[in-house]
Amino acid sequence: MMKKVVPAENPEAYVAALDGWRRECVVDLRKEVRASAKLEEVIKWGHLVYFTNGPALLIRAEEERVLFGFWRGQRLQAIEPRLKRGGKYEMATIELREGEKVEPKVVRKLVREAAALNESLGNPTEIAKLPARRSSR
Repeated sequence: MMKKVVPAENPEAYVAALDGWRRECVVDLRKEVRASAKLEEVIKWGHLVYFTNGPALLIRAEEERVLFGFWRGQRLQAIEPRLKRGGKYEMATIELREGEKVEPKVVRKLVREAAALNESLGNPTEIAKLPARRSSR
C-alpha cells in the first residue's frame, strides 16, 4: 500500500523534505532547469512542475528513483536517448537511480527545447483535448 504523502507547500519545502542522493539529484536538476529558461515552478501532482504555455517538464523524487520528465519528451529523444515514452501527450521521462545523472549541458538543452516547443506548439494538455482534425482531401 502506498503511503499518503502530504504535498509540499512550495518547491523549497519539496527539496527540503528529500535526503541523500535524491536531494542532491533534485537540487542539481532544479538548478540547471531554473538557469535554462523562464519557467513558472510550482508544486503540482505532488512534485515539481515547470510551466511555460502549459506544463513543460517535471522533477519527481520517489523512493528509489528521480524522474525527470517532459510533456513533449518524445520529441527530445535525439538530445537524450534515455528518455522513455510513457503516459499521455508525448510524455517521456528519464529515470535516475542512485549514482546516475544528466549532464548539466544536456539538462539545459532539454529544458530550452521543451520550453521552445510549448511556445511554438501551445499547451500540450490543451492540444490533447482538441478534436482530431479531418484532413481536407
